[in-house]
Amino acid sequence: MKPDRTLHAFGGRLVMLGFGCVGHGALPLLLRHLGLRPGQITIVDPRASGFEAARAAGLACVAQAVTPRNLHEVLAPRLAAGDLLLNLSVDVSSLALLQWCRDAGALYLDTCIEPWAGGYLDPALSTSERSNHALREAVLALRRPGPAPTAVITHGANPGLASHFVKRALLNLAADAGLRETAPTSREAWARLAQDLGVRVIHVAERDTQLSPVRKAAGEFVNTWSAEAFVDEGTQPAELGWGSHERHFPPDAARHDRGTQAAIYLTRPGAGTRVRSWTPLGGPMHAFLVTHAESISIADYLTLGAGPTPIYRPTVHYAYHPCDDAVLSLHELAGHNWRIQEHLRVLRDEIDSGIDELGVLLMGAARGAYWYGSQLSIGQARALAPDNSATSLQVAAGVLAGIVWALKHPQCGIVEPDEMPFDEVLASTTPYLGPMAGVYTDWTPLVDRGWLFGEDLDRDDPWQFKNFRVN
Repeated sequence: MKPDRTLHAFGGRLVMLGFGCVGHGALPLLLRHLGLRPGQITIVDPRASGFEAARAAGLACVAQAVTPRNLHEVLAPRLAAGDLLLNLSVDVSSLALLQWCRDAGALYLDTCIEPWAGGYLDPALSTSERSNHALREAVLALRRPGPAPTAVITHGANPGLASHFVKRALLNLAADAGLRETAPTSREAWARLAQDLGVRVIHVAERDTQLSPVRKAAGEFVNTWSAEAFVDEGTQPAELGWGSHERHFPPDAARHDRGTQAAIYLTRPGAGTRVRSWTPLGGPMHAFLVTHAESISIADYLTLGAGPTPIYRPTVHYAYHPCDDAVLSLHELAGHNWRIQEHLRVLRDEIDSGIDELGVLLMGAARGAYWYGSQLSIGQARALAPDNSATSLQVAAGVLAGIVWALKHPQCGIVEPDEMPFDEVLASTTPYLGPMAGVYTDWTPLVDRGWLFGEDLDRDDPWQFKNFRVN
C-alpha cells in the first residue's frame, strides 16, 4: 500500500537548494508527508532543470547559483527563524550554509558536506585538507553548548540511512547470538556491543543493476544520480575508518594530524581504488572505495578509546558498484586523467530494469558476515513515488526522515545520523525501501584467492584490509 499519512505538519517555509535527481525525487514525499502547500516551497537551482513542472504545481522557482557573495541575498528574503533549508546542491559550502542558518534560526538538512566550487581540486590544499575527514571536522567545530536550531548533516541514504542500518544489524546479530534484546542507550554501549559481537569490518555494500536501453556513448558520463557529485567524490582521496585490528598499514596511506583520527586516506582517488565486497543478490563484487561521510562517522561512533590506536574500532568504508554504464563512465574518466566528460546524463525515466541493493555488511561475528539493507527495484520505486529511480528514492526517504526528525526536535544543534534514534528514522523510511533483507553469508575476501597468482594475503585473519583491496 502506498504510504500517504502526514508524519509531521510543517507550517513554515522550505527552501530546496538544488533541484537535481534527489530534489525531484524528494519533492513528492515532502508534499505527501509534511502537509505542505505549494506556496510554502521555493526551489533555487542555477540550471532551472524541471522548473516547468514545479511552476505548474505552484512552486516558486529561482534560477540562480549561490555564491559566497550572494548567499545572504538569496536566502534572507526566503528563510527566517523556524523555516527550513534543504540543501541538495553541489558546489555550495555546507559550512557557510550552516553558519547562516544558525544565525537566522532556520533548520537545516543536507545529504553530504560540500565545499565551494573548486574546493575538491584546489591545488592550494593538501590531500588531507581535500578529504571528507577535513570537511566533517570543520562542520563539527561549529558546535556550541546549549540549544541551537537543528541542523541534520549527511542524511540521505548513504551517508544517512547506512548508520541506522548498522544499528539495526547489530541488534539482529545480538538477538541471534542471544546477547540482548534491547537497544543500547549510549554511544559507548553501541561500541561495546559491536566489540562483544566481534564486528571487525563494516562495508556500506551497494550494487546498482539499473539499466537503460540507451547505453553510454563515448564522451558521456551516465549515472543513476548526480554525475557531477559522483565525479567530485570519486576524485577525492579514498578514505576509510581504520580499525583497531588492522596490522598492515597501506603503503600509499596516510593519517590525519588533527581531529578524531578515526579515518585514514589513500593518496589516490576513490574512483581509482577497488575493494572486494558482497551483497545477497549481486554476490561477490569488485567495488569502488569512494569516500563517504559515513565511513568516518560510523567508525568514530563505534570507537572505544581515542586517537589513531583505540581499544576498539571497526574498519568502515563504502564499497560501491554503480550501474554498469557508470562503471564504464568511471573507466573513461580515469583514462582522461579525471577530467569530467562533456555530456552528463542521469538515468531515471528511461530505466527499464534493475534494482539498487544498498545495505551494510558486518564482518567478523561468529555466524559469519551479515548484510542488512534495502533491495529496491525500479518497478517498486515507481509504484511508491513519482519522479524516482530506485537510487533516488532511497536517498529521498532518508531526506524525508531526517526532516521529520528535525521538525520534531528543533533545538538540537548540529546532529549526525549516528546520533539519531535509528528506530524512529527507519519507521519513516522503510515503506519506501522495498524488501528489507538480513542475510548471513560465509563469504570472505579470501574465497578462491591466491591459488592462481600467488597473492600476498593474510590468511590468518581474513578481515584485514589488505585482503579486501584489489591490487
